[in-house]
Amino acid sequence: MAGGKKKKEGRGELFRGTVDRALNNRGRINPEVAKKIEQIADEIGYVPKHRKKADSTGKQSGRGKRVGVVTQLSQSSFMLQVNKGIRDAAKKLADQGVEVLIKENASVDEAEQMRAITELEEEGMDALAVMPVDCDKVRVKLNELTEEKNIPVVTFNSDIVGTKRCCFVGLDNWKSGQTAAGLMGMMMRGKGKVLVITGYFSNSAGSRRVDGFVEELKKSFPEMDLVGVQSSFDHTDEVEKIIVNSMSAFPDLEGIFVASGGQAGVRKAFDKLSLEKRPYVIIYDLTPKNEKALLEGTVDFLIDQEGYDQGYRALSILSDMLRRGRMPEKEYMYTEINIKTKYNLN
Repeated sequence: MAGGKKKKEGRGELFRGTVDRALNNRGRINPEVAKKIEQIADEIGYVPKHRKKADSTGKQSGRGKRVGVVTQLSQSSFMLQVNKGIRDAAKKLADQGVEVLIKENASVDEAEQMRAITELEEEGMDALAVMPVDCDKVRVKLNELTEEKNIPVVTFNSDIVGTKRCCFVGLDNWKSGQTAAGLMGMMMRGKGKVLVITGYFSNSAGSRRVDGFVEELKKSFPEMDLVGVQSSFDHTDEVEKIIVNSMSAFPDLEGIFVASGGQAGVRKAFDKLSLEKRPYVIIYDLTPKNEKALLEGTVDFLIDQEGYDQGYRALSILSDMLRRGRMPEKEYMYTEINIKTKYNLN
């Protein structure tokens, strides 16, 4: 009897812990479970005791509030999952009286992003979720929003240093780059030439991945030779061209790390080169095309960064700030570094 009672209490603690994490943004929790718990809490009007004061001042209500969203690379396949997370969160926020205003930028362009943020200001946004371009103008603008206009800012997918943004939601890009270097080093047995392809140098996510990769190579695999870091602007044709040209210059190239988009260019390059043995390849993002590349043996490892979770959580955090006066618990809300092979896709 005593043993049974103890087991029941432990289960209750588990359930209470799950609810606490969902309502207070504590630790890891399945986004679908979190969404369900939040819906139930809203339906019954639940407010934690230590936040009832915020409710009495009107912060709990989202009525009339607007959350602005600015993304990058809107046409990239990776953004499909990010946008789904944003759309699902927007539906939830609409039920709570919070309107979501979305500006999708096609590139990583400073002027384009500045225009989008200015337009959202003119439309009366109360908070901003942004995939920032890493430049001084955007940095100054975000600090102006937070310090002078009291508009909270959350960055997601890519971050920007030197700002007063509330928190960052996304992959620990430095660690993911280190992870990629470790995988590459094991496959190449610590020797040989390796090429790195990134997207835009002004995108901090790609830059952090490259920095983590390069540092780990130098530290743990000193006999591996980095032949170059080249920018593809996330275009498939550019990735193809870089690989074809690099393998012409370095026929013994053994490893390719694609830190950003345009991954379909890997297959196009290999088809053009008609290689007897291809280099080892590591890419990012769990998209249908990339899954196919894994299954067909075009690439060896894929790093999934949970794009849906990034889009969904960024908006949920801002909604909690506007409606409940609840600040994010941590500055860095990292998603998991999920390593995929053809053997563990599902």
